Amino acid sequence: MESYRTLLVDAFTTEPLTGNAAGVVPDADGLSEEQMQAIARELSVSETAFLMSSTEADRKVRYFSPTQEVDLCGHATIAAHGALFDDGAIDAGTYTLETPVGVLDIEVTETGAVWMTQNAPQIFEVDLDYDAAGAALGIDPDAFRDVGADLPPAYASTGLPFLMLPVNFLEHLSGVDPDIPAVEELAEKHDCAGVYVFTFDAVGRSQDSTLHGRAFVPGLGIDEDPVTGTASGACGAYLDHFAAFDDEFPERMTFEQGHFMDRPGYVGVRVDGRTVQVGGDAVVSLDGSLTVPEFEEDEIIEA
Repeated sequence: MESYRTLLVDAFTTEPLTGNAAGVVPDADGLSEEQMQAIARELSVSETAFLMSSTEADRKVRYFSPTQEVDLCGHATIAAHGALFDDGAIDAGTYTLETPVGVLDIEVTETGAVWMTQNAPQIFEVDLDYDAAGAALGIDPDAFRDVGADLPPAYASTGLPFLMLPVNFLEHLSGVDPDIPAVEELAEKHDCAGVYVFTFDAVGRSQDSTLHGRAFVPGLGIDEDPVTGTASGACGAYLDHFAAFDDEFPERMTFEQGHFMDRPGYVGVRVDGRTVQVGGDAVVSLDGSLTVPEFEEDEIIEA
């Protein structure tokens, strides 16, 4: 059995044990898919990033939730590069990252904040049954209808698709009482990985927060994700697509998330045409090693 250095890194925050925790294995060359899945299951955070060598980019990554592989994960990308910077393995500068959805550009600032350029957005309005959505999320459906004329429910993706659902007030978002199987069914019906519900009635309006969001991704084994980079990027593109701001579109937005899970975090979002970037800070909260057994084929039991 071999041991691999394994980190827990909190993304979109400067304070340990807030934001969104990601597992990071800085040198995952040699790990099998079964071993990576076992590590992600053991760490039991929403996603774990496994970094390895690449012939197409500066490094390659694979992301695993506790139950399956994931195509793209924003907070684990921020966490991984923040940890590399903290370790002295990389300096401030620009890097490329080979992911399952293509090679992405990564920028590391002098302070260690990390920005990732996501895929070109895909956005289209969907025909939503407000009553069914309200029942799934435990929200009065009129909270959706109130804003739906200006900001309709939509499919939005910058690498991982989310169903975008704006609501009118923070009190409705804070009182969400989801029926998780119904939320999973709602996302699947619209070919999305999860549901992102948001309101401009943010907790930190005085700190220039643009909106407050909550993300539910039960199809990937994540009932609620504390702070979600992929959903934030998709939401930024959604706001641009539907002209959410009467005046000039903001150069930078700040999306807050995680407050109702006691893990507040803040995602920077920049949208310039077809270019969508999300960024934030990261802090290492746990640094150790994990002993990983070999897996034989006949040890894997499939239901």
